[in-house]
Amino acid sequence: MNRQSEILHITIRDLSALYAAYMPYLQRGGLFIPTGESHDIGDEVVLLLKLLDEPERIPVNGAVVWVTPLLAQLNSRSAGIGVHFSEGDAALATRIENHLAVGLPSVRHTQTM
Repeated sequence: MNRQSEILHITIRDLSALYAAYMPYLQRGGLFIPTGESHDIGDEVVLLLKLLDEPERIPVNGAVVWVTPLLAQLNSRSAGIGVHFSEGDAALATRIENHLAVGLPSVRHTQTM
């Protein structure tokens, strides 16, 4: 059962962190959000995203599609959730990909794969 949308304040300060968090294999893109809070697949969330050096927070609606539980920290994985961007926020994926296009190597590990 989905609960009321939770608001998450997220700051991604550098390209390495953006690369590690971005989930390009989702149809509209998404982000991995480190959190120790409990979430279920399908939960609706609102991200207030501070992206790199952009001056304003970007409001993003999405749904939880990935959960890495707290116990995963024993296997060197950060606990958190993957948030799939809503249809209305799909343009954010292009914006993120434009930031990443400056040439970070694609063989680096991410938070999800």
